[in-house]
Amino acid sequence: MGKYLIVGLGNIGSEYAYTRHNIGFDVVEAFVHKHGGFFKTERLAEVAEVKWKGRIFICIKPTTYMNLSGRAFKYYQDKEKIELGNTLTVVDDFALPLNKLRLRGSGSDAGHNGLRDIQAILGTDKYPKLRFGIGNSFPKGMQVDFVLGKWTKDEAAIVNAKIEKSVEAIENFGFIGLERTMNLINNVVII
Repeated sequence: MGKYLIVGLGNIGSEYAYTRHNIGFDVVEAFVHKHGGFFKTERLAEVAEVKWKGRIFICIKPTTYMNLSGRAFKYYQDKEKIELGNTLTVVDDFALPLNKLRLRGSGSDAGHNGLRDIQAILGTDKYPKLRFGIGNSFPKGMQVDFVLGKWTKDEAAIVNAKIEKSVEAIENFGFIGLERTMNLINNVVII
């Protein structure tokens, strides 16, 4: 039976709900909800276990805030004895347009503080990431406000469609593997 660690990045607290920076939480919550799981607060994270098609998915939403996500990642990777290649981190990315997802087996933190912390703690950038494009339609100097801002009504339909596509990506990652899942989603434009 394969075991996977699915890490949604975000910040705890109602003020961060439905913000671009919390899309990792939203995707992991949608995956857990679809499969009838539920989260409980444990050490360093909210945790849910999903069993699906002979696989076990340990899903976490770190409660350490974004900039310290690595501690929760490493704790649950070690606790559950999960190979680094069987982890998937779901994260917002303003370098990607809103209609795109990108899955890679490795890659830099691209200036994302949550990924930077995970990379620092792991000592490598060679772990799978599902990047959820949030676009970059913000004026110069307003990046933080944009990233921490809530989705607009105009963005809602595409965001919801991408959350569904991201849930499928998690399922496929566990069932058919990284390479085949990359082929399924990396060139798709979601409208």
